[in-house]
Amino acid sequence: MNMTNNVPDWVTPIAWVFIALAVLSAALIAADIYGRGRRHRTISTEIVWICSGLYLGPAALWLYAKTGRTPASTAHESSASVATVSLPGGAASAVAHLIGVPLVLASGLTIAGIDLWVMLLVIGALAIVLLFAFERTAATGLSIGAAAGAAVLTVLAFDIGMAGWMLLLHFNEYMPPASEGSFWFLMQIGIVLGLATGYPVATALARRNGAATAAVAD
Repeated sequence: MNMTNNVPDWVTPIAWVFIALAVLSAALIAADIYGRGRRHRTISTEIVWICSGLYLGPAALWLYAKTGRTPASTAHESSASVATVSLPGGAASAVAHLIGVPLVLASGLTIAGIDLWVMLLVIGALAIVLLFAFERTAATGLSIGAAAGAAVLTVLAFDIGMAGWMLLLHFNEYMPPASEGSFWFLMQIGIVLGLATGYPVATALARRNGAATAAVAD
């Protein structure tokens, strides 16, 4: 990665601890859904909840227990919450990072000699595709055009926080190599920022399209 790492050394152990907690949180949510049979209406909704653990860590467990954990006796019933409308965008971004970052690094592609620009484009495109797939499979009832529009608008709003954070790190020389845990920890922070900037658009889309557009609705 053509970036300078001025991140303080103390960030590294914090990064690895949080990454471990994030992976554990995602695993616990997956175990509850599939191991204990607390299934949701769609697989895409289940994946969104599992992926939320990858960037929210233990906070995802709290949110899942409060609004997303379907009791075994009432499986497939909706328990959507206003607090979860940005989670599909977060999940799309998390998966897009896991796919896009290694892909760009392996390709060696750059724009003006910097791979960050390619990375932003690839991650954004992947996030749109993944969010579109969610909209079409999450029982929202959206047409192809409406689902595509919702995905594009949500990712653009999300990237105000996510891409803005990456650019801020880059131009201040605080972007570590992708091989370091601090990189992925900083990306987790960026996804959380994306949740905040994407929230107004996700909320507006949910209201416009009825009970759960762009929301985790199970």
